[in-house]
Amino acid sequence: MNLKLRLTVLSFLQFAVWGAYLTSMGNYLGSVGLGSKIGLFYATQGIVSIFMPAIMGIVADRWVQAQKLLGICHFLAASFLIAAGYYGMTAGADVEFSKLFTLYSLSVMFYMPTIALSNSVAYALLVKNNFDTIKAFPPIRTFGTIGFILAMLFVDFTGHQASYTQFYISGILGIILFIYSFTLPQCPTSKKEEKMSVSDALGLKAFSLFKNKKMAIFFIFSMLLGVSLQITNGYANPFITSFKEIPGYADTWGANHANALISLSQVSETLCILLIPFFLKKFGIKKVMLMAMFAWVLRFGLFGLGNPGTGVWLFISSMIVYGIAFDFFNVSGSLFVDKETDKSIRSSAQGVFMMMTNGFGATIGMLAAQEVVNHYVFSQTDPLAQLAGWQTSWYIFAAYALIVTVLFAILFKHKHHPEEVADLRH
Repeated sequence: MNLKLRLTVLSFLQFAVWGAYLTSMGNYLGSVGLGSKIGLFYATQGIVSIFMPAIMGIVADRWVQAQKLLGICHFLAASFLIAAGYYGMTAGADVEFSKLFTLYSLSVMFYMPTIALSNSVAYALLVKNNFDTIKAFPPIRTFGTIGFILAMLFVDFTGHQASYTQFYISGILGIILFIYSFTLPQCPTSKKEEKMSVSDALGLKAFSLFKNKKMAIFFIFSMLLGVSLQITNGYANPFITSFKEIPGYADTWGANHANALISLSQVSETLCILLIPFFLKKFGIKKVMLMAMFAWVLRFGLFGLGNPGTGVWLFISSMIVYGIAFDFFNVSGSLFVDKETDKSIRSSAQGVFMMMTNGFGATIGMLAAQEVVNHYVFSQTDPLAQLAGWQTSWYIFAAYALIVTVLFAILFKHKHHPEEVADLRH
């Protein structure tokens, strides 16, 4: 098997592991009476994203070959997730939050570093074999999204959206990837005398960029936008599925196949990456980031307006704009950091960008969203009252995204120079 094909399989499995439960776990939690705790489960991903990838990066750099560490992390993550599935099976409807949350958190603690590790393995092996990473890696990574989508659809169409069995499916995929990782070519550990410190790996030096007004504003808005990132992962599925309790929607395809509807978001994400070079060159980084922010307004607002019956087109529209909402900020923001920072702290600055968005932002966002949804939705027992609460919640999230968009347009100053993005790298 040639190297690019082997790395494509790696990428496919890497994200299939995540796709098996990320968008449907909220549905399962709601079915066992833990709907009010959904935000905590998803916030955990943000918390561990702040420190675990950096720690595992140091381990891979100094002591354990990256492909082996990738496998070990997947084995531990899969083991804890299978244990969570087994607990869900034995507890039935009497699931205790503390036990399930502990097992899930331990799994996520070892899964989140594997996203960066799998990228590191791919880059190291491509470079070692004289491939151009800029050309070779994007198609490989695209199959990661395909793996995510297919895992979502498998869980949906085999009837596991509201079941603990989604943890088993993810865990089995993780065990397969654990075995597969040990068949990959070796990635060298660092031979440098000066090895990266924990401070460097966590990007702490790059926090000096906050002394620069423009960069400080950018990083603060990165965190504010990061608030939106995980909300639909946690709540879209239980929201769409809740229509099954309304007689007029109980038999609609959308209400019974929420994951399939949501998978359109990942399809859009894959396609929108292709649009970024054109949009960046024509409109510039600030306008592209504003497009992303306004797309979040539409993402949430269309959820509030839609339904899985005659209004299903509004849901589909929400899925389509997700690609712009997610990609346009993440990729253009990464490029902005690359262009605006000194080479000596560029990697650390990218770490700060990810920490602010996927770490602090996503954590704060899920904990805040949990308060909103618990107040308007899970405090109600009548299905119609819950539906009204869902709509109110989506409009609150849309209003928040709109405020962030307007403030960013006013406060962030950046002049567009087309030649800056002629050589797009991501």
